[in-house]
Amino acid sequence: MILRPVRDDDEDAEVVREITAAAFGAAHALGGGPTAPQEPAGGPGTAARERGRTRHLARTDPGGCWIAQDEAAGPVGAVLSSRREGTWGLSLLAVAPGAQGKGVGKALMARAMVHGRACLRGIICSTRHPAAPRTFRRAGFTLHPAMRLTGTVDPAGLAPLDGAVHEGTARHRDLMDSVDRRTRGGAHGPDHEELPRHFRLFVVDDLAGSGYCYADERGVEALAATSRRLATRLLTAALVSMPQGRPVRVAGLTAEQEWAVDVGIAAGLEISNAGYVCLRGMRPPNPYIPSQLFL
Repeated sequence: MILRPVRDDDEDAEVVREITAAAFGAAHALGGGPTAPQEPAGGPGTAARERGRTRHLARTDPGGCWIAQDEAAGPVGAVLSSRREGTWGLSLLAVAPGAQGKGVGKALMARAMVHGRACLRGIICSTRHPAAPRTFRRAGFTLHPAMRLTGTVDPAGLAPLDGAVHEGTARHRDLMDSVDRRTRGGAHGPDHEELPRHFRLFVVDDLAGSGYCYADERGVEALAATSRRLATRLLTAALVSMPQGRPVRVAGLTAEQEWAVDVGIAAGLEISNAGYVCLRGMRPPNPYIPSQLFL
């Protein structure tokens, strides 16, 4: 087996997507897992987001993105990771079922962690697969059990917005980076160029503070704000915008995000356990809902 860098091209983006699909189908994906089950296998929205993520990270973080290649079987594993202002994130760690137990995941994880060795902080959104928390705990991460909200939104249960929520644009990049630094310790930077390609952007910016939220018709992808009040406003606005009767999802909620759980309850959504938010060198960001693509 050899490890080779992920190339910023459509071919490697598809290779990573196929490995991810095989791993998720057999429940063998470790990190970045909550993205795939939001949509049936082969769904165009999920496929486009996954390809976009792979090419984006291969371009911005070539040292953190690797494919494990078996001489006979071909590509059998992939890892995608990033460095953002001293915050390292593991976006994906997936191993094909036939390669499990052969050290593929361990080798990929080790290579990705080399990419983040100078970072003081680390974050991973982990699946519930039994190997995931074991792998990340051994790597020095603290495991924070996470919840998710699922179901169809009942707008009648949501309180009226207590202020304005605006449609975000590229001019809000500095605002979002500032909120990131305050909540997670490091800005998402170039990720704020890729996320708007796939998600609608909501922004608040007033005397009370600022914040942002990425969402589409399937649910919320990421949210960060300078206060729980503004985070509640953003999440409420995002849920109200969902198509009526369509199932939605909000994942990656640690116990610190009770404000989000309360909004979900008011909207009639169900609460369930959903893996872990794994952190190193940092407390759970709050108020914050991590991106399943970019943490």
